[in-house]
Amino acid sequence: MATNLTTQVRSIAEVTTAVACGDLSKTIDVVAQGEISELKRTVNSMVEQLRTFAAEVTRVSLEVGTEGKLGGQAVVEGVSGTWKELTDNVNTMASNLTTQVRSIAEVTTAVACGDLSKTIEVQAQGEISELKLTVNSMVEQLRTFAAEVTRVAR
Repeated sequence: MATNLTTQVRSIAEVTTAVACGDLSKTIDVVAQGEISELKRTVNSMVEQLRTFAAEVTRVSLEVGTEGKLGGQAVVEGVSGTWKELTDNVNTMASNLTTQVRSIAEVTTAVACGDLSKTIEVQAQGEISELKLTVNSMVEQLRTFAAEVTRVAR
């Protein structure tokens, strides 16, 4: 019995150590009963939830940040607490970036089509804010230039 308990505890320690080191590929596979069985189910459930969360964050990061596929959202069923907050934060970040990029694209497309009536109105900070200000300044300068050319042509 002591040998079996030692094997079970070692298996649990191996998996939790792997998780602590960022390895989510392991699960507890030893046969267990009672409290050890309950602990096994809990740890395996935690590892699966972490694996799902990591996969979703990676997917959204790749889609939005690398592949340019805007609008992606992480979907992790049954999360709560810190995991829900992290999922919500990833989704908020992806949504904000999508809104900002689409707004900038809308205005630059309008300018390319000769429509100088639009400006970027979306809330932005940091480098996106600098880009917004630069594009809006460019549109205003083009608008002023177009008005001056029209005035001189008359």
